[in-house]
Amino acid sequence: MPRRTPPRFVTRTLIATLATVAFVLSAVLLAVTLSVRKSARDGAVRRLETGRHLLVALEDGRAQELRAQVTMLAENSTLKAAVDTYQSELRTANPAGRQDLVATIARELDKLAARIQPDVLEVRNQSGEVLGIAGRRAGDWPAYARVTAPRLDAVATFVTTPSSGIFRLASVPVVLQGTPLGTLSLASALDERYADEISHLSGAQALILSGNHEVASTLPASARMALTPEAIHKMASQDVITLGDTDYAVRPVFNEKAVQVYVLDSIDASAQPFIEDALRTMGWIALGAFALAALASVWLSRTIARPIHSLSESLSGMTKSGEFDGALTPGGDSLEVDALTVTFNTMIKSVNAAEAARLSAYVGTIRALALALDARDPYTAGHSERVSALSLAIGRSMALDEAQLEVLRLGALLHDIGKIGISDHVLMKPGSLTAEEYETIKQHPVVGARILRSVPFLEPHIPIVELHHERPDGKGYPHGLRGDEIPRVASIVHVADAFDAMTSARAYRAALPASVAFAELQRFSGTQFDPACVEALLAAMPSSHDIGEPALAQLLARQVV
Repeated sequence: MPRRTPPRFVTRTLIATLATVAFVLSAVLLAVTLSVRKSARDGAVRRLETGRHLLVALEDGRAQELRAQVTMLAENSTLKAAVDTYQSELRTANPAGRQDLVATIARELDKLAARIQPDVLEVRNQSGEVLGIAGRRAGDWPAYARVTAPRLDAVATFVTTPSSGIFRLASVPVVLQGTPLGTLSLASALDERYADEISHLSGAQALILSGNHEVASTLPASARMALTPEAIHKMASQDVITLGDTDYAVRPVFNEKAVQVYVLDSIDASAQPFIEDALRTMGWIALGAFALAALASVWLSRTIARPIHSLSESLSGMTKSGEFDGALTPGGDSLEVDALTVTFNTMIKSVNAAEAARLSAYVGTIRALALALDARDPYTAGHSERVSALSLAIGRSMALDEAQLEVLRLGALLHDIGKIGISDHVLMKPGSLTAEEYETIKQHPVVGARILRSVPFLEPHIPIVELHHERPDGKGYPHGLRGDEIPRVASIVHVADAFDAMTSARAYRAALPASVAFAELQRFSGTQFDPACVEALLAAMPSSHDIGEPALAQLLARQVV
């Protein structure tokens, strides 16, 4: 019986189909892998840049807080008395008496240190002689203290010790009745504990350097071994560096002569889960695709040739364009090919869902930052959330579209972000502010706008953050804009901010009833507040005849911030 050979068309169709499926899936896998890795790299850089700006603001706040703490401690009357007694009795005291005077100063320093638990607290006389040292790292400090005089002209400065590492130092004069007695210095160590704190706040690895020498780090051992002078030099100018066999996104927190602090995020670690999911999904897709292609080529070669060609063209076009947002449409000519299309769409949705989750994490960061800012003062707890809810109510009453409402929602949450750099003793002062303190407060819109300009995806919210204290009569700040020069969204947040401030309790006054607050808004409508926004807030109330606290609570409950 003669041997039968396979039909030429079926054989060619089988080979061509299998080859096409293999090529397309490989191209898609490569494109997805490269896309995921690029997305992970860009996301890590953006995440570090956002975290860097927040850390810079926090570090500025820490320097201000260190300065404020040492200033407060320098006013301690018993410490002043001890130093003054030492100065006045030093010449007549015998060695034992001098030792008693120094011991008295040491006891006062220990009392102060017990209150704030500093790393180093040091007092010197006018000649620069160290009279006493206290704190957790007091034993590491004398080598530095004997050779270096503290600076009094800076908020805080970084100093290095010959063997103990890096410290942030703030120094102020100790004065009694106009007479200088010496200086009081407060130092905070940039050690492993500090590196752990930076790592925790940024969600990345932290590295502290002094020149080309590592001081502290949370990097794994393999990365630390790869910290060559060349690699350290690249950190100052590149967004991504390679340490060992791992790529890291890197951003400087601050880079000064005495100290450099960086945050690093492993790109491989960020991309690996997504790549593994993609490989797993593509593996099953590839297995199913080859099986379907073989069966279809043998049994339905004529029928399946057309949908396979169509699918191949769609995938090739998607790969060439680099756009993976769209979904492939099943052709309906073959159940097998349609199943392949649905599975591929599911994979693309998974990748897009991961991107959406990343954006959601950014929004969560915004909310957490607003809550952290409010938490500094118990009297303003929840202020940003309420202002966002009131702004949404006004925006919906004014028939803003969904895109504008989204800008309004997040912009209102961030409206006071600039206050992050204002010290607590000004921000939470119970009494009236001095002219200088008020000018400091008035800088927070400009500071907030500067922070947001460094984060591209927050750019739509800058007008709200920068201009929410502008007034229709031109007497607002920071630019003195008038009327229609002020963006509508900024005017809305201005009204919501003022209303919540009036209806919330403060250290210096009780909360006003909602009806009284509405009356104040209407009283200054057209001068301080945009009339349309004021009327929109009143219209948003459940009933214009009932604007009491229950109605206000009902209004806030309706908004989803």
